[in-house]
Amino acid sequence: MTAIREVDEIFQSQTTREGAGVRLKRGFGFHQLPRFDPFLMLDDFRSDRRADYQAGFPWHPHRGMETITYVLDGQVNHEDSLGNTGSIAAGDVQWMTAGSGILHQEMPRGTDAGRLQGFQLWLNLPARYKMMDPRYQNISRDSIPTVELHNQARARVIAGQLGAVRGPVEDDTSDPEYLDVQVPAAATFEYPVTRGRTAFAYVLGGTAAFAGRPGFVGDGNVVLFKDGDLVRLRSGDQGAHLLLVSGKPLGEPISWYGPMVMNTHEEIETALDELDKGTFIKQRGRAAR
Repeated sequence: MTAIREVDEIFQSQTTREGAGVRLKRGFGFHQLPRFDPFLMLDDFRSDRRADYQAGFPWHPHRGMETITYVLDGQVNHEDSLGNTGSIAAGDVQWMTAGSGILHQEMPRGTDAGRLQGFQLWLNLPARYKMMDPRYQNISRDSIPTVELHNQARARVIAGQLGAVRGPVEDDTSDPEYLDVQVPAAATFEYPVTRGRTAFAYVLGGTAAFAGRPGFVGDGNVVLFKDGDLVRLRSGDQGAHLLLVSGKPLGEPISWYGPMVMNTHEEIETALDELDKGTFIKQRGRAAR
């Protein structure tokens, strides 16, 4: 018998500042560990004011995790210690695996009208992959398939599979699934999720109702689901727009210091020592895959 995943808990995103003063909303992060394992953090950097984001995220290190940046409006310019430069434009995704260590900067740039809309999700790496070579998957909007469903709902499949359609991301570290789902007014959307996986939804427009919790959930809320076979939601009168994400929990210890996520405090100390000595970067000047 198919078990519908009920709501475990709902988290309201909180306003914070990161980088050189970027104002954003954090859906979940350090204080929710390890509830979202293998996911570490979700940031929402939507704004119509350049002053909220133009300071950007100047040069900083990462080690032991992945960052997934998804832009819906405006663009984010990036540069790194491997010599890569480029821009993530509306509809694009950048899936960066920091692995053994990388230095980069991300500088948001809005539209001509000053609008910026995007999200960054942090995904933990298993211990055996934490010191792998850094890599990128730069995914253009045209390579992300959209599945049109019978009730006029639609989903962009960034990672994972919906029906017979697979997303373009290849990531064997925790087999993540990542959908951008839009559901018309008063309609139902269902998505099968393998038992044992962590699954959550982030509502970014309209409202949606989920099993196990009365009423509708609105913009800026993260819905963490209990275990089961199927996520089911029903949209409100204005429809619903949400990110739907799942992954295999790692069940490993986490030692987290800023943009570095390892398994032990000693590994964090090693990373900080290498930053001081200039030995943090293990690969230089190579084109990322």
